Amino acid sequence: MAKAKTAFFCQSCGYESSKWMGQCPACKEWNTFVEEPAEARKTAANKVTGEVNKPVLLKDVPSDEAERTPSGSKELDRVLGGGIVKGSLVLIGGDPGIGKSTLLLQVTKNLSSFGKKVLYVSGEESLRQIKLRADRLGSEDNGMLLLCETNLEAIHSAILDIKPDTVIIDSIQTMYKEDVSSAPGSVSQVRETTALLLQIAKQYDITIFIVGHVTKEGAVAGPRVLEHMVDTVLYFEGDRHASYRILRAVKNRFGSTDEIGVFEMREDGLKEVPNPSEFMLSGRDEHSSGCVVTCSMGGTRPIMVEIQALVCKSAFGLPRRQATGMDNNRVNLLMAVIEKRGGLNIGDQAAYVNIAGGFKINEPSLDLATVLAIVSSFKNKPVDEKTVIFGEVGLGGEVRAVSRAESRVREAAKLGFTRCILPKSNIDEAIKKVPGIELIGVRNLNEAIDVN
Repeated sequence: MAKAKTAFFCQSCGYESSKWMGQCPACKEWNTFVEEPAEARKTAANKVTGEVNKPVLLKDVPSDEAERTPSGSKELDRVLGGGIVKGSLVLIGGDPGIGKSTLLLQVTKNLSSFGKKVLYVSGEESLRQIKLRADRLGSEDNGMLLLCETNLEAIHSAILDIKPDTVIIDSIQTMYKEDVSSAPGSVSQVRETTALLLQIAKQYDITIFIVGHVTKEGAVAGPRVLEHMVDTVLYFEGDRHASYRILRAVKNRFGSTDEIGVFEMREDGLKEVPNPSEFMLSGRDEHSSGCVVTCSMGGTRPIMVEIQALVCKSAFGLPRRQATGMDNNRVNLLMAVIEKRGGLNIGDQAAYVNIAGGFKINEPSLDLATVLAIVSSFKNKPVDEKTVIFGEVGLGGEVRAVSRAESRVREAAKLGFTRCILPKSNIDEAIKKVPGIELIGVRNLNEAIDVN
């Protein structure tokens, strides 16, 4: 018998090689090559219709806006750019148990209640398990169609028979094609199944949501080409043991990637958090040193968060610096600026900085609030509880302007804050008079420390 031909594929990026290599030449990752059967190259014909596509003049292509359908969840619609785009392929990734299946089952319920035909395909759960979770979520609509199947050819046939408006695939790692001899979840299977789903979505204008598992590094499992093939990539973030969840877009061909959606996990499913600022500031200690409220931008929406700092004398020769929710190197940089430009001797102090609530933010507008939180803890002097602080701090100690300053100030005033410390250049250039809040502009780090 003739020996079956095999090839080696990189599990990170999908690079193909005829021999095993320790390091992938494409993505530079180590020990990611796996051996799988090599498949014969197919023709350029469309796998769905069997037809060969022909070139079309640019002027003959309609330029209408993409048709969007409300999902019934304002937070999800915000992240998607205004709603579900017809004929799009959306990938949702996240840690196990974070709420991906719960969110999509709620979306299925909402769409079916709007008169849309939705097919929920599960390769991981039985019909009884899905029914139990649907009852817990209050999903009593009879318009939802369920299918437990992992064979993509059978799923393709069901889609052609039912002709749904939306299809949910949970999850892509469990699906397989019979003409691909490798195991489900392998590089070849994930790539080929996603390619077929993409053609189905574009050919029949069916919106397809696919769930993807993530690796321990937080990336979607499978080849990197998976994220390149889909139209939108959403990540569900948050601690499984905490109540909140954050839905963030890292790729979106039909909208911005700056927006985030905030949900709260309850017994009856995911509930939207229309005002994340109030949610994140609930329960804070208003008279503790080292606690400062700042305003970050989640896309076009301002979100108030609390930065906590604890500075204490180090018992070792090398003081420890640790940050949770923000870049640890940024904290080290800001402490060096405080010592050099602010004149405070904190080189021998250990520092711990945390963004309350488990938020992860890398925005530079948090610099000034982080600096004043560290100074407040070092001096053991609380910051006024009705003060909000934001601004970027440079290496020279200067306080630089930030974007959307007026939106941040208005959000602070709406939540009852009466004073705002911000860059002087923002007051001079962008901000109009906001009633009910005092604006204090600072040019450098020393002015901010003296005001506080």
